[in-house]
Amino acid sequence: MTKPGQPGPDDRVQAFQIETAPHRGRLVRLGPVLDRCLSRHAYPTAVARLLGETVVLAATLAATLKCNGIFTLQLKGAGPVSLVVADVLSGGQGRAGGREIRGYARFDAAALAEVTDERGDAVPLAALLGEGWLALTIDQGPDTQRYQGIVTLSGETLADCVIHYFRQSEQLATGLRLAVARTADGWRGGAVLLQRMPDGGVDAASEDDRREPWQRAMVLMATLTPAELLDPGLAPPDLLYRLFHQDGVRVFEPEAIHLGCRCSRERVADMLRALGRAEVEASVRDGVVEVACEFCSTTYTFDRGQLALVLGNLGGNLGGNLGGQPGDDPLEPMT
Repeated sequence: MTKPGQPGPDDRVQAFQIETAPHRGRLVRLGPVLDRCLSRHAYPTAVARLLGETVVLAATLAATLKCNGIFTLQLKGAGPVSLVVADVLSGGQGRAGGREIRGYARFDAAALAEVTDERGDAVPLAALLGEGWLALTIDQGPDTQRYQGIVTLSGETLADCVIHYFRQSEQLATGLRLAVARTADGWRGGAVLLQRMPDGGVDAASEDDRREPWQRAMVLMATLTPAELLDPGLAPPDLLYRLFHQDGVRVFEPEAIHLGCRCSRERVADMLRALGRAEVEASVRDGVVEVACEFCSTTYTFDRGQLALVLGNLGGNLGGNLGGQPGDDPLEPMT
């Protein structure tokens, strides 16, 4: 039995490569971690599924990077769902070690009801987000420059949007299969991402030789079903062998994925100082200020005595932004 807060047998990312071609990939399976992430909030099914896909993709894409820090996948649109964010802390910096993931979504319940009433829970991506963009952000710490790539949302599915990003921004041939569903055991998700690594200086003949294995790999990936991606009884190495055994597939040591959050009482106190005394006092209700983390739903409560210690002799309004930048902790006063 898996202890709370510990990764279950599904909560892994599996790196692999095709032996006969310059193709490298990642397979991600999320079970208890994804279910706890989505169950922290009373999301409608369509929103939960979209957030689940974002969380699975964030775990998959972060695993392709050879860097430590925070990887953020963010969707922003003008539709009923205005914002979806998932980020991954890599490099063993998290409280549980390994990779830590979290996510949340913002939506307009009334606007969402209009599209779900018409379509049920199977709502197309365009109906949920409307016009918008997808951003990938890499933040390796205060001494490094933050990288961010942004593309417009283009495609019928979130997987289509990610493939579009790699085609436009990275010019890297990418194949992706993604599935998220609520099962009898809770929410489950899985993804297989395969990329053709660049090989500079090839002539036309050798490029033709490279294209044929890639096309074959894409045909094989197209046969992968959601049931296979989500099946807890089908181990990732067995699934990869089933797909690519003709060309040979090598798997590497899997990495665990934990559910985590970087919010803390100390960080909330820093945010309150940044807001300034006037804005904090305007948020006092019944003698306290309550601040909720949108990722993990933890609520931090400060009474007037504690606020006096936090704010000290601070005066005026220093400004501040509760939403923050991609990768920051969204913390909102509860009124």
